[in-house]
Amino acid sequence: MVSQTNERTQTEFQQLIIDAERVGKLAESEVAEMEKNQTISENVIKALKDTQIPKLLLPNKYGGPQVNYREYSAIIRKVSKYNMSAGWLTFLYTTHNIWAAYLPEKGREEVINQGGLLADIFSPIGNAVAEGDGYRLSGTYNFVSGVLHSDWVAVGAFMEVPESGQKEHVAFNLPTKDVQIIQNWDTLGLRGTGSNQVIVDNLYVPKEQFLRLSEFDRVGRPLDGTGYDEDYFFFNKPFFVPFIAGFSMVALGGAQRLLEEFKERTENRTRLRGVSAKESRHQGVLAELNLRYFEAEGLLSRIIEMLENYNPNDGDQRAEFAAIRARIIHNCTEIAQRVLLVLGGFALYKGHPVELFFRDMHAVSAHRSNLYEDSIEAYGKSIFGFEHNVVG
Repeated sequence: MVSQTNERTQTEFQQLIIDAERVGKLAESEVAEMEKNQTISENVIKALKDTQIPKLLLPNKYGGPQVNYREYSAIIRKVSKYNMSAGWLTFLYTTHNIWAAYLPEKGREEVINQGGLLADIFSPIGNAVAEGDGYRLSGTYNFVSGVLHSDWVAVGAFMEVPESGQKEHVAFNLPTKDVQIIQNWDTLGLRGTGSNQVIVDNLYVPKEQFLRLSEFDRVGRPLDGTGYDEDYFFFNKPFFVPFIAGFSMVALGGAQRLLEEFKERTENRTRLRGVSAKESRHQGVLAELNLRYFEAEGLLSRIIEMLENYNPNDGDQRAEFAAIRARIIHNCTEIAQRVLLVLGGFALYKGHPVELFFRDMHAVSAHRSNLYEDSIEAYGKSIFGFEHNVVG
């Protein structure tokens, strides 16, 4: 995708940044209702759909803006700076177009040309078998972010695939009108993501909406031989690595906001005996937290550079990717923790920006793809040549 940026002016990218800020600010303005309803509103969804942002990561033939991955990061971070739930969904709604690009041609054309938003949960917990020219699927899936506003949802299973005769990690893309959605999302943080439960009951799925996840993750391109674009950034790479790198972008956007809140509130705060907070130890705290943020930014740059220069002959780098991503989010979570504790009691009030971003940041770090100890252990194993179970 790097070469495609020549076809787009800096003005167009700036418009995407303006659009991202507008979406983020709208979500922020509705934060009380979002927290109450456990989902962002249709207003935010419409604002997002009125931009080119949902098309950011589509292959070239579908006419999206074709940003490079560094520019993509800036857009996700911009939304997240105002509302992390909105940033989370902007990241996921755009990233889900990647797996749509791997569908068989008929399914790919149907989904992308329909133009709706996509949700997914790839945990292989469904029960699926081949049936006729398709598949029969049942399963109950939790944590399906944004499904209330999605037209499609992809869900995972582990089943024997007729083409290989082996058990594989697979997914099935379903119209959301054909599944049952249980609104059970009531959490500490990221409440606006509406990550609800999906129940699939004995549903027939045609073959064009079937994804062999583990196989195209290995091959790096659509398995039916169609739709391959050598300039598409996400082909010829392990599918899950760039797919989940966006979590760190959401965290960085939230950390930036927390640092701005800390500086502003310190400048206007007077401590005991009339001492200005900005003339106290808060100076060193802000300096330390800024450096931690800069470290996280540098690590994200490393992820992007590794993806831009990815070569499968360099060996398995999945554990390194996972450890870097987890370290970014770990740094951002530590920033959230320190800002809350140093600012003190007023930051504890429900709805205070620091309280809200503190909760959301911890929810990001609790996602199974971002668990710090697991990712660091896996990276250590990989350094010494031991097996690990990281997929992205």
